[in-house]
Amino acid sequence: MVRNTPTPTDIASQLQAERDALHAFVTLLETEQQALIAGQAEQLLALADSKTRAVHALNNLASARKNALLARGANNDSGGVEAWLQAHAPDSLPVWHDIQNLAAHTQQKNRSNGELIQARLKHNQQALTVLRNAVNSASGLYGPDGQPHLPTSGRTLGSG
Repeated sequence: MVRNTPTPTDIASQLQAERDALHAFVTLLETEQQALIAGQAEQLLALADSKTRAVHALNNLASARKNALLARGANNDSGGVEAWLQAHAPDSLPVWHDIQNLAAHTQQKNRSNGELIQARLKHNQQALTVLRNAVNSASGLYGPDGQPHLPTSGRTLGSG
């Protein structure tokens, strides 16, 4: 016999998987934040790949939850999920509340990391500007023959 409609136990398992994935994502964001603060660009590259995979997994879990609840007649808004869980799987309410809290925390942490990225980018752009200016002003220090060619002010030393 093929069962198409998920049971409350199936939904409880899906909610737990989603909560676990959110916990893992928060840990990833915290690691990213530490790498941003420490200026560890190489670690950020590896984390970006992990974040992409984690976001895809979270989207899949949220979609599965949404579809399972819709199949059971629940509205897909927060209040509808809450009401359905209260009536059919009250033991899953704490997990649902954890998901909501973790989602809000994730949003805040991601926003904070974005601000750190913008600050780091601004700093790097300023450093590049300084380097470009230094290269441009140093370009006249050596002549085509490789000998120092210091700019003169038009006066010789000792002339008043």
